Amino acid sequence: MLSAAREVALPRVLVAAPASGHGKTTIAVGIMSALSRRGLVVSPAKVGPDYIDPGYHALATGRPSRTLDPWLVGEERVAPLLARGATHPVAADVAVLEGVMGLLDGRLGTDGFASSAHVAALTRTPVVLVVDISSTSRTVAATVHGLARIDPALEVVGVVLNKAGTPRHGAEARRAVEGVGVPVWGVLPRDAAMHVPSRHLGLVPAAERGRAAATLDHIAGVAEERLDLDALRAAAAGAPPLQTAPWSPAQALGRGPATLPDDAPVVAVAGGRAFTFRYPETVELIEAAGARVVEVDPARDTVLPERTCGLYLGGGFPEVHARALATNRELVGQIGAAVAAGMPTVAECAGMLYLAQSIDDHPMIGSLPARAAMGRRLTLGYREGVSLTDSVLGPSGTTVTGHEFHRTTTDPPAGTSAAWRLGDRDEGFALDPAGTGRATLIASYLHTHWAGSPAVASSFVDAVREHDRTSTRRGAGGVAPTQRPLAQGPATQGPDLRGAGGAPLGASHWSVGSGGRAPVAESAGQPLSRGIPPSSTAARPVLADPLRHHGDAEVAEELVDLAVNVRLERPPAWLMSALVEELEGVAAYPDPTAARDALAARHGLRREQVLPTSGGAEAFTLLARALRPLDAVVVHPQFTEPEAALRAAGHEVRRVLLRADEGFALTPDALAEIGDADLVVVGNPTNPTGVLHPADVLRSLARPGRVLLVDEAFVDAVPHEAETLLTGDLDGVLVVRSLTKTWAVAGVRAGYLAGDPELVAALAAHQPHWSVGSLALRVMTETATPRALAEAGRAAQETAVWRRHLLDGLHALGVPTAGADAPFVLAQVGTGVHAALRDAGWAVRRGDTFPGLDPTWVRVAVRDPLTVDGLLRELGHLLHRRTA
Repeated sequence: MLSAAREVALPRVLVAAPASGHGKTTIAVGIMSALSRRGLVVSPAKVGPDYIDPGYHALATGRPSRTLDPWLVGEERVAPLLARGATHPVAADVAVLEGVMGLLDGRLGTDGFASSAHVAALTRTPVVLVVDISSTSRTVAATVHGLARIDPALEVVGVVLNKAGTPRHGAEARRAVEGVGVPVWGVLPRDAAMHVPSRHLGLVPAAERGRAAATLDHIAGVAEERLDLDALRAAAAGAPPLQTAPWSPAQALGRGPATLPDDAPVVAVAGGRAFTFRYPETVELIEAAGARVVEVDPARDTVLPERTCGLYLGGGFPEVHARALATNRELVGQIGAAVAAGMPTVAECAGMLYLAQSIDDHPMIGSLPARAAMGRRLTLGYREGVSLTDSVLGPSGTTVTGHEFHRTTTDPPAGTSAAWRLGDRDEGFALDPAGTGRATLIASYLHTHWAGSPAVASSFVDAVREHDRTSTRRGAGGVAPTQRPLAQGPATQGPDLRGAGGAPLGASHWSVGSGGRAPVAESAGQPLSRGIPPSSTAARPVLADPLRHHGDAEVAEELVDLAVNVRLERPPAWLMSALVEELEGVAAYPDPTAARDALAARHGLRREQVLPTSGGAEAFTLLARALRPLDAVVVHPQFTEPEAALRAAGHEVRRVLLRADEGFALTPDALAEIGDADLVVVGNPTNPTGVLHPADVLRSLARPGRVLLVDEAFVDAVPHEAETLLTGDLDGVLVVRSLTKTWAVAGVRAGYLAGDPELVAALAAHQPHWSVGSLALRVMTETATPRALAEAGRAAQETAVWRRHLLDGLHALGVPTAGADAPFVLAQVGTGVHAALRDAGWAVRRGDTFPGLDPTWVRVAVRDPLTVDGLLRELGHLLHRRTA
């Protein structure tokens, strides 16, 4: 049902482009953010079946973005949904719509149905074109002229020229476009910092981007500086009023406005960083139909909200964070039990993967008789679905419109009872695990927009209310509100009412509240010597040589890896391509000349000051072979390979231990303890403490008759490589660098040392011929380019944001930490926690193999916030049980 027509005055523009890849999202988000900075209330909207772009819209404006898709919702609802977004919760000053693909591109075979042009015509919205001019100049005028004249229903009011190579290039293109009568509102240069990174389905969701807010701020600043926002606002103000009333979820269901009663049943909607895809109208329709919506984060929350009687698991990227989701064993077990007990459940795309037996062999909940895996081909397109059985979404024959957008596949692709008939194929699963007489679980790749099929929402909530009435006990899946099921492993089903009582989960809109988060330690002052009760696998292995123990020994296939400090799962595509190309020449012996020159140029050094090595570790072996120190000092805690190499070569090593209560700093007392040593080895930032020593303090250690070796294996993960010694006097100084962590090439072994040319030559004399292979040398040349250095700089900034998230979470749990400048964090979690985390599915680096640390310490690699949230959740459980 649509509301009676009335006028809605709404200044608005639609940002479109000739094709995908021209920068629509970047420019549209920049405009939204810049206008918001000016104090305007901006209503965002997106043409087409997109979830990721609206996440950035919401970040820029603070309001949900409305999807305007004539195929998904019907032509008659497009303008009302635009008006809904502009009037709810408060009236907006301006609306900015982002288009889809090229201006005229819509559903294939329909002459542009559901295109940006179609939506612009339906809503009578002026169009702003964004055009990439990186490979053209004057010819762009013909493109703009054609798009401005091809359809009399369209009003192209301005153009933004994107990715100009030089000011002269931009000026040439501007003159040409203005010559065909279309005003140019700005020319933007190429700017890598304005690039939003992509994933296998498009852009990375804003909720998953650690630097999203910083990137957004930068984009807004560029838009403010380079775009004529006043001209844009004037054009937007010229848009005629919308001849429609705003869409109303209650009226769409044929109901009047109503207030939810306190005892309304709860629908738990998956959210958080792994489940970011859903339309706001879905939530609005569920609530209008009489259920309360509470968001649950499957990565962090350990129980379903109290009174949960329905589940809606939408889209996202669970395949990216499969291990973090699977290790939330309490929630996995509870959802499995709830589904098995007949709780009405809708799982779309990512939600279906979450309920599958596994994703890429990582165990999931196991409610579906299917396994999922990443595929090679992207499946996308509009679909019309017809239900094949009676279900909680309606009777057999219910018709919906939707879209598919996925690169994963399931085996089998459909159940014996499929969810939908999509043209000539069956898709998804319609299951009745509790034998209710109709399918209570609908799982499919099909994304549906419930505003286009409001009867589906009504039927679903009716089923939720029925489940509420027929459940013998309140709560999810028969679990009492004040109980938690015993943590179960993935792929287990059925309720398990054993386990300790937990705090009931408060039901508040959009967030389950603190009751669903992992319990935290009592206070920051809680003593950390109290251990975790031993488990069957908690015994610490006896190490033959603790100095030879490294993070890779902690990793196992079934564990989430926070023990190894490699940043990425695989090298960037451009580096992979270079390595594949290099394979063609591996019949020849490696020649380090080009790599040596590239590294020297990268640091402004002479060739003789640089030596490529087989990883940073080879440098320590060469040091031990080339030098004959009388008093070798290794400053600990630090990476153990330097001491191991010195001892293996027959040298005595004196340890100077930095103190935890002094922040593992090089204090005056520590410097005095070094004394007259003729070899000093120290890390910066230090592995494992993460302490970044001031360069001036390190330089004070250099003196005649002494070799100072500084291990800078992780300094490329420090923004601007702060405190490096490679920018000053290198007399008597050697610096060791590693490329394996930042670029994910640990198997290639790429590193180098740089410094005093006489010392470099002495170490080179002990290096075997061809010890550094061709692939490692290619890594050195490729990662020394300006483009690679800029990418490394952005990665360091992102790591800093992610590290702050980890540190804040640890401190909230009362866990002391050490330094804060490395891609890892040293945390004093307590005796037995390392082994207990392994039992729970998490690998962190044990600390007691580092001289100066005891078993209460672990080193945690910085990962994305979703993975970190999973670790914090599990650590919170362990610390709570310890202090209970």
